[in-house]
Amino acid sequence: MPQPDNDRHEIRQLVENWALWRDAGDWDRFATVWHPRDGWMSATWFQGSATDFIKASREGFENGVSILHFLGGHTADIVGDRAVAQTKMTINQRASIDGVEVDVVCTGRFYDFLSRHEGRWTLVRRQPIYEKDRLDVVDPAASLTLDPEVLDRFPTGYRHLAYLQTKAGFTVKDGLPGLTGTAVEQLYGEGKQWLAEA
Repeated sequence: MPQPDNDRHEIRQLVENWALWRDAGDWDRFATVWHPRDGWMSATWFQGSATDFIKASREGFENGVSILHFLGGHTADIVGDRAVAQTKMTINQRASIDGVEVDVVCTGRFYDFLSRHEGRWTLVRRQPIYEKDRLDVVDPAASLTLDPEVLDRFPTGYRHLAYLQTKAGFTVKDGLPGLTGTAVEQLYGEGKQWLAEA
């Protein structure tokens, strides 16, 4: 396989392994997708090192937090030993709000900064882009009224996910990248800079 095709295959496999191993709670293998020193994860509920993210994810998993991922289309721009990958995804979280069990589905993209470390591709930074979301009650007979003040605190791309996570006790970051706007344009600029410095 030509090297560019091989790189794209390896990066796609890394992205898929991230989702599969994290959602399955396979923490030892999940740790291998990250750059060993520089891995960094940004999400609605967490911003920090890959090591701390693995620890927090494991604790949540063991305490019944249900956050699952599903992947779609994928592309990667590769320059030397650096790459920026984008992968369509959904984040699915189930929890209770005011005693009512709900599902939130957030659709967006994983925007990943990658580097080749000791001959293999590793994830240096992951920043999800939150495009749109929705909330559904699990029991169709149940009813739920959301607090509009809490809901309106967050961008439209992840407002329901943020609502659920806030109600569950998470501190949710505001101003994360959406489909359009300043935050996502800044992220695209950082991606171009990452490749330019390769």
